[in-house]
Amino acid sequence: MTPEQTKRFKYWQTRTIVATMIGYALFYFVRKNFSLAMPGLEADLGISKTSLGIFLTLNGVVYGLSRFVNGILADRMNARWYMAVGLALCALANFAFGFGEDVSYWITGQHDGSQFTNTMILFMGIMWVINGLLQGTGFPPCARLLTHWIPPTELATKMSIWNMSHSIGAGLIFVMGAVLVHYFDNSAWRLCFLIPAAFSLLGAVALYLALRDKPSSVGLPELEQMKVPGEEQKPVRKSDKAYHAAFLRRMVFGNPIVWVLSVSNFFVYIVRFSLLDWGMMLLPHTKGISVAVAGIMVAAFEFIGGNLGMVIAGWATDRLFGSRAHRTCVFCMLGTIVMTIVFWCIPDTVSPWVMAVPFMLIAFFIYGPQALLGIAMSNQATKEASASANGILGVFGYASTLISGVGLGFIADRYGWNSIYAVILVFAVLGLLTLTTIWKAAPDGYGAAK
Repeated sequence: MTPEQTKRFKYWQTRTIVATMIGYALFYFVRKNFSLAMPGLEADLGISKTSLGIFLTLNGVVYGLSRFVNGILADRMNARWYMAVGLALCALANFAFGFGEDVSYWITGQHDGSQFTNTMILFMGIMWVINGLLQGTGFPPCARLLTHWIPPTELATKMSIWNMSHSIGAGLIFVMGAVLVHYFDNSAWRLCFLIPAAFSLLGAVALYLALRDKPSSVGLPELEQMKVPGEEQKPVRKSDKAYHAAFLRRMVFGNPIVWVLSVSNFFVYIVRFSLLDWGMMLLPHTKGISVAVAGIMVAAFEFIGGNLGMVIAGWATDRLFGSRAHRTCVFCMLGTIVMTIVFWCIPDTVSPWVMAVPFMLIAFFIYGPQALLGIAMSNQATKEASASANGILGVFGYASTLISGVGLGFIADRYGWNSIYAVILVFAVLGLLTLTTIWKAAPDGYGAAK
């Protein structure tokens, strides 16, 4: 490229990274906002914890499957349109959810009673499942855009920065929720859907204006395929379906490490979602703090503890464990177990700001595996099958809402809130034990692939 083209390419590359970071953070605005609204939905509308858990479970399972399907579709469509339209539709689903009480009145002609409540829960449940389905349009177009605008030699470094969009989105929405709850108490549940939806709708318009599908869309040359030094490049024919099918059978579906990592991801996500999704109710009921302070603590859990954990776990993997991400994850799960016990044992007479330290340390340790398992999966399946392998990883991750959603809601209803900590510990131990079974595994699967 000419110097002028290089300058323009750098500009569009930076613009794409920033725009997709903001855009994906806004997807969290209209997904994690449900957790903020749960105390109000229970107090104001009388929706049980089990029903709230069903909402979380259905949304999570549908999202996991949707992300896998949309990964295939996004490769064949314009990512600029795909992401912008997907975010706008998520915003509309949130608007509909926020007016669920009014819709139930229009349908039943009643303001209370079992028919009104059941109709309202059904309508809201359908809207939240639709939202989960649409949420799958968030990450796949980002992956497509970033691989078109970032060379392979820079992808790991710049993608690690981009990954902070997860925690930024979740952290900011919990801060917003804490402010809304502080000023409006339980009646804030409706605003927890309408205000994030308004931000996301504006964000969808901004995404369409800011993004371009690929370099050729702005008159720039496409990225050249990078050649690994000393490695003979043997192009694989895309039409050779038999080769790809055999490769997937061996390196993905027939690879025991892939399944161990997937099962481990199931356990990791149970721990993460148990505290992230239920934190707004768990902390006030077990530690005696206000809902507003709980929102700030959950935001710090995600934004401070989570981000630091991901960055340091990545550094430790390359510097201390010879790029064996699964070994780093073993120590992270051990730290998660210790910090969960410490936090559980802290009396509710202690200052919330003291409680926040071990609470954030749980995030510090659990977000290491949350980030590293995807990297380990890509390395084990190799670059030829990393997308398919990570699709399986995602399905297992969001299948965890069967436990962290309806399962925890039922347990809290039946056995009380403190029982949640015991459940978290059980699954953290299972995650630790599962990961130790591949302690001796190679850092990647390239040797096996040859």
